[in-house]
Amino acid sequence: MDRLEWSDGSLMSGESHIDQQRGVGIYDGHDKTSFDFGMLSVTSHRLIWRDHRNRNSVIALPLSLVVYLEEQASGFAKSAKIIVHLKPAPTNKPAGPSTYSAHSYIRLSFRESGEREMLRSLNEALQARKWEQHVPVSQPTSQLSARHRPGIVGIERSIQQKNTNTNKKITVAFEDLSKLIDQAKEMVSLTRTIATKIKEKQGDITENETRKFKSYLLSMGIPNPVTRETHGTGDKYYTELAKQLASVLTQPVEECGGMMTLTDVYCRVNRARGMELLSPEDLLHACELMEVLHLPVRLRTFDSGVLVLQSQSQDEEKVISHTTQYVEEHGFSTAEELAQSIGVSVLLAKERLLLTEKVGGICRDETVEALKFFPNLFLTQPA
Repeated sequence: MDRLEWSDGSLMSGESHIDQQRGVGIYDGHDKTSFDFGMLSVTSHRLIWRDHRNRNSVIALPLSLVVYLEEQASGFAKSAKIIVHLKPAPTNKPAGPSTYSAHSYIRLSFRESGEREMLRSLNEALQARKWEQHVPVSQPTSQLSARHRPGIVGIERSIQQKNTNTNKKITVAFEDLSKLIDQAKEMVSLTRTIATKIKEKQGDITENETRKFKSYLLSMGIPNPVTRETHGTGDKYYTELAKQLASVLTQPVEECGGMMTLTDVYCRVNRARGMELLSPEDLLHACELMEVLHLPVRLRTFDSGVLVLQSQSQDEEKVISHTTQYVEEHGFSTAEELAQSIGVSVLLAKERLLLTEKVGGICRDETVEALKFFPNLFLTQPA
């Protein structure tokens, strides 16, 4: 980290923008730093990192200090990284975030992918070595003013130079905009494809299906997922993880009838976290803290051992009443029939029936064909 220097983010004379990637963190060797999530830009001369939360926090690394690059593939709950091996810090280096480092390399952690494109751009910049090309030094304006006053030609040249610099900045901005448009086109194409499949399968899309479709799109990714790298270990990590899980899962749990099995939670969360996968143990520990933290959802264990996330607004008496009423209206019910009727999994439907049976609302009839539940006539009919 002692090779990095503070910067205002602007390009130097003769320097050109090459590529950039958001969601990049910087490690001093294997040590985590406060530069954990920002925009990394590659120019012909430097690596420039901008903090997403504080735009005034900008650091830069001259490419002349880079010895070689090494790629580190992503693993379980680990993001892909580029290891940048560096020369010793020069004696006349400008001020930076650190004056001493025990490591001769830094690691760039790519939490939103894009490491391969960035590695290719970095290698191209290192091979070009444009920082070694001689750039003529312009004389200071004060010296020119001392010799002569600028005339109309000088004013025109000054305006032309400003226009040239403006055009360069606009070109860089439109390069970023083009990338954004390409991603938007892919998203629109995906949306149209899914909508077409829904129409072909079910006909016209209802308002309820439209809401579900929007919620599924919104749940496709979790921005800034809580990881051990960003929040450390111990109680702080599990507390922040529990809060993030609750904010992401509250609406899906409500849509599933107020309950969702922990296996479904595990699949849904890891799909949304992308490369930052969550272990089953971490998920269980975080869910166990939800009731203590008074979050909208909590962990519940049924008598059969099934673990579910249940909404705090879930009224157990209403569930028993609705299940009893359903069985009485249909004469009997199996777990499969109840699941199809109320739109929950067969496992949760069976737990609802067993819970209702436990309080005497219904009775079971277990045969070789199936496990059926009937109204409890001992309570509803006179002796």
